[in-house]
Amino acid sequence: MRKTTRRHDVPGAFSGGADNTPANTTDDVGNVGDAARKTISGGLSEPAAISGADGLDGGRGTDAGRGGRDDVDDGGNKASEIINGVVETVDVSKHPEPTIASSDLSLADIERGRSHPVQWGVFLAAVLVAIIVPYWFGRSLASHHTQRVVHFFDELTPQGVALVSWTVTVLAFTAFAMTLVYTGRWFWRVLFVVGLACEQFIGGLCLLRFDFWYATYVVYGQSAGLANAANFGIIAAGFGVAVYAVLFVGLLVLIRKDSPLNVLTRSWVSFTMFFGIELIALCIVLFGGLLAAV
Repeated sequence: MRKTTRRHDVPGAFSGGADNTPANTTDDVGNVGDAARKTISGGLSEPAAISGADGLDGGRGTDAGRGGRDDVDDGGNKASEIINGVVETVDVSKHPEPTIASSDLSLADIERGRSHPVQWGVFLAAVLVAIIVPYWFGRSLASHHTQRVVHFFDELTPQGVALVSWTVTVLAFTAFAMTLVYTGRWFWRVLFVVGLACEQFIGGLCLLRFDFWYATYVVYGQSAGLANAANFGIIAAGFGVAVYAVLFVGLLVLIRKDSPLNVLTRSWVSFTMFFGIELIALCIVLFGGLLAAV
């Protein structure tokens, strides 16, 4: 093919010097022009059009879709991924095998089957019995067998009686909290019922109520101090639970989740704080002069 020349009216355009001598174009320009004309006339289906477009594009588009991960390898749980400009083979996750068999039961049916309403009904009935029967039995002993109770009290000290009643009450509250945490374990339920029954028996025997010091003085006379000490032990344990509940709820409301003080709301720290408050309440009863005041 003979080289073609083209003269431009614009001065200096494609010129070889200052005399405006027309410059000769190369064969590549002619090839690009032919490819462009073929593209316009025949579309992009012809090989020449495709090669011309590739030449003008400068190789762009070859890796246009390669910004992330390529197709997953069919042979295993692998995938090709471009990392820092290098193609590497990496592991990819896959869906685990289902371990629960298919069933026609709904989620409500499954939860209903796990609820065990009969067991909870028996537990609540036992709690009611532990509240009513021991308290009634203790008051019956205080009213009809006063001398036997006084003879038994004479072998004890006020500090010892207060410690026993406080321990039984704290044990009942602790078992109740563990029952709420571990709902499926009968050990804590039984321990709570036993502790509650013992606390109610001591409360009935010592005539526990809001103005117990009048009733204990009428029934036990000079030995009323021991009954009052037992009542103070129960009241101290209940007061400690109330203080702990208010403090714990306040921490949940005031402390943010990202705060270092959020550790105070964890289970083991909460139990430690609970027993600390209970010990402080017991010390107030034993060494605060309450046993000698009433």
